[in-house]
Amino acid sequence: MIEIAIMIEGQNGLNWKRWQTIAATVEGSGYKGLYRSDHYTNANPPDLDSLECWVSLTWLATHTKRIEFGPLVTPVSFRHPTHTTRMAAAVDDLSDGRLTLGIGAGWQEREHINYGWNLLELKERFSRLEEGLEVITQLLKSDRPVNFTGDYFHVNDGILLPRPIRVGGPPILIGGNGIKRTLPLVARFAQEWNALQIPPAEFARLNAQLDEYINIQGRRSKEIRRSLMTGCVFGVDQHDVDRKIDHRTHGQRTADELRQRGVIVGTAEEIVEQCQQLANVGVQRVMLQWLDLDDISGLETMADGILDKLSE
Repeated sequence: MIEIAIMIEGQNGLNWKRWQTIAATVEGSGYKGLYRSDHYTNANPPDLDSLECWVSLTWLATHTKRIEFGPLVTPVSFRHPTHTTRMAAAVDDLSDGRLTLGIGAGWQEREHINYGWNLLELKERFSRLEEGLEVITQLLKSDRPVNFTGDYFHVNDGILLPRPIRVGGPPILIGGNGIKRTLPLVARFAQEWNALQIPPAEFARLNAQLDEYINIQGRRSKEIRRSLMTGCVFGVDQHDVDRKIDHRTHGQRTADELRQRGVIVGTAEEIVEQCQQLANVGVQRVMLQWLDLDDISGLETMADGILDKLSE
């Protein structure tokens, strides 16, 4: 058994009409969750509608009843960790405990330049992420005022009030495939590791490495959920699959080449098979990246074809 959620790229034209329609479809079709990116823009123009992430999640908290949700991921580069913690705790309470708090370092250079944020070089970027995770974790877990002094963030007698209804606040998700920087942070701070578009064999290798880091931290492997966010090309038949692959890759890739890169591709039966392969190597939840924000019938048809089979 493996859980299936949907992930969308919010900077790809997301507005209120599309968000409301997608949320209702994901909730009504039986998917486990709905996740979205937190970006101002794409890495390249043209700029499209990009509904503000945390405003959209606040709406989602009160306009859905069942699905889990969260940012994949919200960056510490343009969201101060104390602000993120306050928003996350409030939205989690509002949703009766359905938020997963995805936290990242930031990576997209264009949006940082355009909107005046300092992305930093890679080493410093991850140092800032580590400090941000420390601040967020302390504020969520501590009933007493928190003090923290770092190179990037400072907290003096800071406390999160009201205290989160869920003990310890929403679970923290860290995404990425990096062995040297990302996985050690997962083992130290996270309740969920979200791998990014890798095939089953690579997931198994990184998962084993993560278990070693978890053991070093004195934690148990089962304390951290394992998920995967990956591209998805779904078609009702082989002709539809081939047509969508040709459109997405401009004729440069075949279905097998995409699968080798970790993308889930095919008809409902083929997607079920690929998800089962992921379940066999320890993936507990797949977030399928749905790029066409207006393809609502596709979301419904895919749900009808895969969800019951993957819940058996």
